[in-house]
Amino acid sequence: MIRSSGDSQVTSSHASRPALVDRFGRVHRSLRVSVTDACNIRCQYCMPAENVQFLHASRLLSFDQIEIFVRQAVACGVRKVRLTGGEPLLRPDLFRLVEHLNEIQGLDEIALTTNGMLLAKQIGPLAAAGLKRVNVSLDTLSAENFKVLSRRDGLSRVLEGIDATQSFPQVVVKLNALLLRDVNLVDVFDLMEFALQRALPLRFIEFMPLDSDRSWTQSRMVSGAELRSMIAERFGPLEVVKDRDPHQPAVDYVLVHGGGRIGFVDSVSNPFCGSCDRLRLTADGKIRNCLFGREEWDVAPLLRNSPDADRAIEELLRLSVWAKHASHGIDSPDFQPPARAMYQIGG
Repeated sequence: MIRSSGDSQVTSSHASRPALVDRFGRVHRSLRVSVTDACNIRCQYCMPAENVQFLHASRLLSFDQIEIFVRQAVACGVRKVRLTGGEPLLRPDLFRLVEHLNEIQGLDEIALTTNGMLLAKQIGPLAAAGLKRVNVSLDTLSAENFKVLSRRDGLSRVLEGIDATQSFPQVVVKLNALLLRDVNLVDVFDLMEFALQRALPLRFIEFMPLDSDRSWTQSRMVSGAELRSMIAERFGPLEVVKDRDPHQPAVDYVLVHGGGRIGFVDSVSNPFCGSCDRLRLTADGKIRNCLFGREEWDVAPLLRNSPDADRAIEELLRLSVWAKHASHGIDSPDFQPPARAMYQIGG
């Protein structure tokens, strides 16, 4: 059950505007911004194998337009921005957007989620621009399984990107892994060893019904509970981290006898909607209040055609937040996935 905070007039220390609070008292402080829907791999859990039609460049929000939107969001209390895609590093000169966002007073953190294949060449400028966190998708350490899962080669480039990023101590690196029972569940222990050897946090994310092929099945999904059982049997008992951020989707654990931080994003089997503080902006300028939602609010016309539209942008933000449902409804018998797949929404 979601409990109201009882304070609909929560305000930001950097602005007098009320925070973005929904009908259930959830205060929204995190924004995911997709900079492109294009990607250089074709992961089974996200995209079709062939014949993908990406947005024309003219339909993507410009960096200036993204900055305008983020400024309005920050004025309403957003404190964290994560750049996503598609593969965000396919967007030319992404470091320039990071530079501009880093100048926004009140924005505490700029992060990036990437498949890592282009990371080695770009992490230097990104770190210099003010990037604070990088989440790299690493679903397997087997080149063969990587090709089956992503339908492309490239594991060596991902590993190169991880190594390169670890040479920038000001950037926090995390690994994300999604396991499909029939493809890469066999890699779970190798991924654990890799993360432990490099002292990198590792998060296991459940397969969600957001794949473009609509091939999601419960049987292919590996639940967080099953993974915790497997890991405990091999590496010893797990203990929940006590100082975790309650708004983060992952529940973090440590190995009682060996350290290491392992997170589990149990989006399907154990939803965390009650503490969700996220909003999303798609690459073509749609506000989404839930990853699984079927509603969108088109802010692109305001960003493209109305240079003095600050108030209208804020009103659209508040409208989308107020319309947010109590939960994403995956466990409902009449659940329907959104029309857009993960790569089109922003991971």
